[in-house]
Amino acid sequence: MIGTLNKKQLESVLETLPIEFSVIDENDKVLAWNRHDTRLFKRPEAVVGRDVRDCHPKKSVDRVETILQEMKTGIRETAEFWIDLETTEKVLIQYFALRDGTGAYLGCLEASQKIGHIQSLTGQKRLLD
Repeated sequence: MIGTLNKKQLESVLETLPIEFSVIDENDKVLAWNRHDTRLFKRPEAVVGRDVRDCHPKKSVDRVETILQEMKTGIRETAEFWIDLETTEKVLIQYFALRDGTGAYLGCLEASQKIGHIQSLTGQKRLLD
C-alpha cells in the first residue's frame, strides 16, 4: 500500500467497502471480519479465534479444506464460486491467499458480495451521469 491510514480511517474503509470479508491466519483460525451488522453470512463474535471449518456448512467443509491446503502449498492463489441465495440474490465468493514479501503463506481472505446489480449493467455510465 502506498501512503498510510490511521486506525480510524482504515476501519472506515474496511466497513465501507461493498464487500464483506473474513481473514484467517496460517493455522486456519478466524482473525477478523467486517460488516458485522449487515453480513450475508452472519456469525457470532465468539467465532474469532476458532477454526474456519466451524464457520461453513458441513457439506462444503471438504472443499474449503482443499482450497486452504492448495493455498498453503502454493498450488492455488485464488478460488471463486457463486451461489444463489434464497432471496434470489446471486453472491460471488472469492478466496485469496495472503502472502508476505517472500511468498510465505500468512492466511486467507474470504470475500463475498452481492452481484445481481453488477450482472444487470449494460452500456456505460460516466461519472455524474
